[in-house]
Amino acid sequence: MTWKKRYLKVTNFLFIILLLLQLLPDQVSKEPHTSYLVWFVVGVEVLVLILSTVIKKQEGLNLFTDIIGFLYGLLIVWTLATAKGNWLNPALFPTPGQVFYQFVEDIDKILVNIKSSVGIILEGYLLAAAVAIPLGLFLGWGARLGSAATYISKFLGAIPPIVYIPYGIALLPTFRSVAVFVIFLATFWPVLAGTMSGVLNVEKRLIDSAKVLNVNKFTMLFSVILPASLPQIFIGCNQGLGVSFILLTSAEMIGARDGLGYYVKQYSDFGDYTRTIVGLLVIGIVVVVISFLFNKLQNYLLRWKR
Repeated sequence: MTWKKRYLKVTNFLFIILLLLQLLPDQVSKEPHTSYLVWFVVGVEVLVLILSTVIKKQEGLNLFTDIIGFLYGLLIVWTLATAKGNWLNPALFPTPGQVFYQFVEDIDKILVNIKSSVGIILEGYLLAAAVAIPLGLFLGWGARLGSAATYISKFLGAIPPIVYIPYGIALLPTFRSVAVFVIFLATFWPVLAGTMSGVLNVEKRLIDSAKVLNVNKFTMLFSVILPASLPQIFIGCNQGLGVSFILLTSAEMIGARDGLGYYVKQYSDFGDYTRTIVGLLVIGIVVVVISFLFNKLQNYLLRWKR
C-alpha cells in the first residue's frame, strides 16, 4: 500500500475536525472536562497511525479505520449536541469529556464490577458447555433418541431462564450461585440443541469411512463426529453467549451487590446519568471484547474449513 492509502483517510480528517471543534466555546455551566476527551482521541489516533504502519492487508486496515471513523463521527455529534450546542438536557446527557473523566475516577470500582460479571459469565457458560456438548454428542448419536431430544430441548429452551430467578433465590444460598445457575440454563439449551443438530447432520460418508477403518465408538464420537459438528455447536454457543449477557445484567439489576448491571442500576436510581452512561459503555466494550476473543477461538478451531 502507498502512504496515501495508509495515512490519508477520512478517519484522519475526522480526527482533525474533532480537535478543532474543541476550540469553540462551551455552552454548558458544568465543567465539560474537554481535556479528557482530547487525550482520549489523541491516544486513539496514535494507535491508528501505529496500526496503519503495521497492518499489511488493505481489508483489515480499512475495517479498523472505518470503525474508528464511526467513533470520531459519534464524538463529533455528541460534542456538538452537548458541550458546544447545549441542545440536550445536561442532566440526562453529559458531555463526552465528563463521561471520560468519570470513567477515570471510577476505574477501580469499574474493574471490580467487570471482574464480578465476567467471572459469573465464565463460570456458568463453561459449566454449561462442558455438560451440553458431551450430552449432545451422545443424544445425537442415536437418530431416534436425538430426534426426540431435539423437540424436548426446543420446548425447555423456549422458557426464558430469567423466570427461574425467584426459585433460584429460594433454593440457592447466594446471589452469585443464582446468577451462575441462570447463565447455565441460558447457555445449556442452545449448545445442546446445536450439538445434537450438528451430530444428526454429519455427512454419512464420513461415518462410513470411519467404520471402514474399524474405529471404536469413543474415537468415532470425539475424533470424527465432534469436529464435523463444530460449526453447529458454535452457532449454539454464540446464541448462548448473547443471551447470557442480557440475562446477567438483568439479574444484577434485580438483586446483586456488585457487577456491571448493579453499577448502572445503582446510579440511575440516584439520577447520576454520567455514571449510568459510563456503565452502559463499559458493558458494550466488555461484550465486544469477549465476542471478539470467542470469534478468534471459533476461527482457530474451524480453520480446517478454509
